[in-house]
This record gives sequence, structure tokens and C-alpha cells, in this order.
Amino acid sequence: MATRNRVPEGPAPEPVVQRLRVRYAKRGRMRFTSTRDFQRALERAVRRAGVPMAYSAGFHPHPKISYANAAPTGAASEAEFVELSLSRVADPERVRRELDQALPDGLDVVAVVEAGPEPLADRLQLSRWQMCFPGLAAAALQECLQQFLAREEVLVTRMMKRGPRELDARGPVLRAEVTDAADGPEAGEQLPGCCLLVWVRHTTPTIRPEELWRALAGVSGRELPRPRATRAAQGPEQRDADGTVQVGDPLDG
Repeated sequence: MATRNRVPEGPAPEPVVQRLRVRYAKRGRMRFTSTRDFQRALERAVRRAGVPMAYSAGFHPHPKISYANAAPTGAASEAEFVELSLSRVADPERVRRELDQALPDGLDVVAVVEAGPEPLADRLQLSRWQMCFPGLAAAALQECLQQFLAREEVLVTRMMKRGPRELDARGPVLRAEVTDAADGPEAGEQLPGCCLLVWVRHTTPTIRPEELWRALAGVSGRELPRPRATRAAQGPEQRDADGTVQVGDPLDG
């Protein structure tokens, strides 16, 4: 006897009429929020905020949200991005304000704009990370950095689902510099020790701050304190007139 295909009851989902791109920050204790935790928090927040989301079809419809290149758990960020698909046109500033109020403190909505024609993921090509090392002198970090930059390749191991895999931590680093101390992007706090600013091209998989830390320690043979990492910017790779690499704004265009 033939088995009938089950078809969800009710009307078909409403079509997507607007796409909004959201820039949000992970600050303070929320840097320990995993990608899955944030996804659950965002889905609750769009419902509480009354955002007119478009939904997927099927027996278990979900709001249409596109996630791109989330920071690893434990890292803070000032530049995380998602794209929301809406079934009715909404004012981006109103969505920003109400979504920010609906999310927990430390998950802060910084900007909301209408999506451009280029896919969001294609505009996230480069990250600028700030890695602050407590109690470490800038001269010591500078020496480690020079040894790292002098290498053509620095391999680190990441445990993947199919087992350990070696990754090159040196190749994606396009620019790096040491500062004596930095005003942290989170609420302007003054961080002790010294900081490394590093511009990292997104690869598959993307190199993480923890892997850069292990690479620096490995090439120098020095025990480095575990850094506090914050993604300060993320966007398209751009160059100044003198060729200096910069991170562009992914919401601009």
C-alpha cells in the first residue's frame, strides 16, 4: 500500500519582503555565550520585540535568520553580524531599539540597516582582533611577534569532528602590531600589560585567537599568559593608498 506524503496544514509561509542586517556586540560575561546559546536568545528576542519575521516552511517553522562567522566562545566582540528576513517592511532603527531591549545585557545591538545585494558572508573577509596579555611587557610580546612574522608557516593543531587537523596560523595574518596598553572596546576599560592588534584574513576554517596565542608561544619558546581576546572589527578587506590593510564596514553597501 502506498504511503502518502505528509503535508503541513495551514497557509503557506508569508514571502520575504525585507532583509535587515544586524551588528551586535558580545560584552562582559556574554563572551562565554556559545553560538547555539545566542541563536536561542535571538529567536526569543525577535518574538518579544514583535519583529515581523518570515518563517521557513515545514512542520517546525523557524524564523529566517542567517548567521555568519561568529566569534568563538570565550572571545568578546564588537562586530558580530546576522541577517533577518522579514514578512513586512519595518523601520531599521525601531528594530534596533526594540531588539536591543529584548536581548540580555551584554548582547547589545549596535546597528541595523537594510541588506545590500551582496551576500553578508561575502562581505566578512577580515577580522581585526585585540589580544591583551596581562602582566606581559610590550618588548617581550614584540620579540615573539617578530619571530612569528619571520616564518612562512606556523602550524597549530585543532581538534575537528574527524580528529586532529593541522592549520597554518601564519598565512592568514596580514598585519600585526604591539601596543603598550589599550583602551578595551568594552566600556573603555584600561587593560594591564600589553596588547596585540592583529588583522586576520578569514580562511576555511578561520584561525582563532587561541591558536594565534599558541603559535606565538610555540615559535618563541616563551610561556605567554592567556590573552583576553576581543574582535574589534570584521568586514571586507580594504587597502589604504600606501597598501596598509584595513577592515571595511560590511553594512556599508
